[in-house]
Formats: sequence, C-alpha cells, structure tokens
Amino acid sequence: HVQLVESGGGSVQAGRSLRLSCASSGSIVSTMCMGWVRQAPGKEREGVAAISPGSGGTYYADSVKGRFTISRDNTKNTVYLQMNSLKSEDTALYYCVAGASCEHWGQGTQVTVS
Repeated sequence: HVQLVESGGGSVQAGRSLRLSCASSGSIVSTMCMGWVRQAPGKEREGVAAISPGSGGTYYADSVKGRFTISRDNTKNTVYLQMNSLKSEDTALYYCVAGASCEHWGQGTQVTVS
C-alpha cells in the first residue's frame, strides 16, 4: 500500500510563495499519475497539477497556470508543488495523489493565504 506524506503548508500573505512536498513510500518512477488536488470549504474539489514521473509531462489547472510548478525527484520518490504569487483563493487543503489512476491520497496539508 502506497503511503503519501505531504509537508510544506502554512499561512502566508498574498503574493508570497510556498513549496509543498509529497514523499511516497514507494518508487514513483513507474507511477502513471501523481499530482495535487485541493479542497476549499464550500467549493468543489479541484485538480491543481499533475506530473508523469516517467516522462515529466505536466498538467495545470487554468487557475494556477503561470504561478504553480510541479516537479519530481525520482531518486527521493518525492513530488513538489512550488506555489508563487499566492492569492486568497488558493486557500485550501492540498492533497497529494498518486497511483495508476491517482487512487492513493495523502492526509492533506493546509495552505492559508491572507
């Protein structure tokens, strides 16, 4: 069973940056799907970004394009989400997801932008 552990969340002012990390208990090299999903109170869950650990191909939601960057370090089985120019609407609980169809979820890390 794959375990995902997120870190790096916190409270920041608008315009600042945060970097989230997601460490996997297993190798991510052959993982088909790995990314970040966020859930804000009263809002629908949103897929923020995804990366193919093998090819490096990426996906971004329109709401974060140009501000967020997803990357991975296969040697550390870790995926990162660099979040720049944060806005209040980025406030949410951010979950790391991974697996053949992103079926494994981490516990979430809170990001609050004021």
